[in-house]
Amino acid sequence: MTEGERQNHNVTLAILILAGISIALQQTMVVPALPALQREFDTTTAWATWLLTGFLLSASVATPLLGRLGDQYGKERLLLISLLIFFVGSVAAIFAPNIAVLIGCRVLQGAGAAVFPLSFAIIKDEFPPDKVGVAVGAVSAVFAVGGGLGLVLSGVIMDSLSWHWLFVVGAVAVGIAAILVHLFVPESPIKSPSRVDFVGATLLSIGLIALLVALTEGENWGWGSGRVMGLFAVAAVALVAWGYAETRVPDPMVDMRMLARRPVFFANLTGLIAGFAMFGSFVLVPNFVQIPERVAGYGFGASATTTGLYLVPAAVAGFLMGPLAGVMGRRWGSKWPLSLGMALAAIALAILAEWHDEPWQVVAAMLVFGLGIPMTFAAMANVIVSSVRPTETGVATAMNTVMRTIGGVIGGQVGAAILTAKTIEGVGIPEESAFTDAFWISCLGAAVGAAVALLITPGRRAAARERELAGVSP
Repeated sequence: MTEGERQNHNVTLAILILAGISIALQQTMVVPALPALQREFDTTTAWATWLLTGFLLSASVATPLLGRLGDQYGKERLLLISLLIFFVGSVAAIFAPNIAVLIGCRVLQGAGAAVFPLSFAIIKDEFPPDKVGVAVGAVSAVFAVGGGLGLVLSGVIMDSLSWHWLFVVGAVAVGIAAILVHLFVPESPIKSPSRVDFVGATLLSIGLIALLVALTEGENWGWGSGRVMGLFAVAAVALVAWGYAETRVPDPMVDMRMLARRPVFFANLTGLIAGFAMFGSFVLVPNFVQIPERVAGYGFGASATTTGLYLVPAAVAGFLMGPLAGVMGRRWGSKWPLSLGMALAAIALAILAEWHDEPWQVVAAMLVFGLGIPMTFAAMANVIVSSVRPTETGVATAMNTVMRTIGGVIGGQVGAAILTAKTIEGVGIPEESAFTDAFWISCLGAAVGAAVALLITPGRRAAARERELAGVSP
């Protein structure tokens, strides 16, 4: 590829956005289809839920590993490999004969879900400094936007076609993205030659798998059961051992000093909270609008297609807020759009908690939510990208993705636990107060996230004090 071609940043950005959308769609498209897939394969709710859990598990394990490999061997190469893995999983899922095979296909899809951190790393390496913030914002907003669109599209497909088309759409989108990446996205010249840290990768994988299985199965197995407590213990031991091991090897998979840097640490903490708020709402809102009012005294009895339409405002707003977060970050610093995004999410969740009697109220709340969460994700990615060396971008943004995933699993589980704890006697449908409580808990989490985001960089007095202690002149 010639130097002139390397400078065609708009083409590269468009392809990276398409790749991100194709992955984000498949992450959530299966969620509304879980009841139908359970009936189709005559299986239990627990097995059907593993269609989502398996994806999250493999994505959490593979994302930091592929991000690190991208830093070592080339971001474009690993981005293409990730898309091809995802493509194979999508095609295989179309023809899955039973639930076990379909779960395996979802696990394979998840193993190729490192598209976002690799895309951020490509942008950091290839784009002029003044364009990095807006480009990272545009790609990172796709995570929230594509997730919402996946729920919308899934409803239409399940009402009009069959579940097979969920994966046909995914395969086509990912396949096109892979071809375009191969043809037009340049390979980055910035690499960090080092050996693969197999010990670190193994310990991190064990810790994440044990933690996420415990979180996703806690409701079914019982939070105090031996299996769940044992998994939490394994996760704690493995993650502590991982942290210790990473400080002892010459080429760690993840540099713990990098994770401990103030901007990276607080951006990851905000990511955990943002995932909690985002996925909590994605679980709660579809459940709420589908409940028939004649039975429960609330809800709108929406079909799968109509349910998706309630999420459209959030998706549309998200396309605008990602690039805007980059512009705001360049002018005032990324912590401000990050905090503002979380504050808007908190406002939206408060609206849902207090005003949900009419469909327009839910639509208005989701519009505000769509203004907030994509802005948060975009600013968060910019904080990470601007705070680490180019050779660390892939693994640093991958770890942020893992934190969002863990937060999402926790948010989904908390929401589900609240809904099952307070049900209408004889009907089994959650009480209206259960939704109100769940929305308020998500709101509180988002408000905490808005405050945490402000800690990413110290205030002027604290910064001056830090410089004084470090012996640096202002």
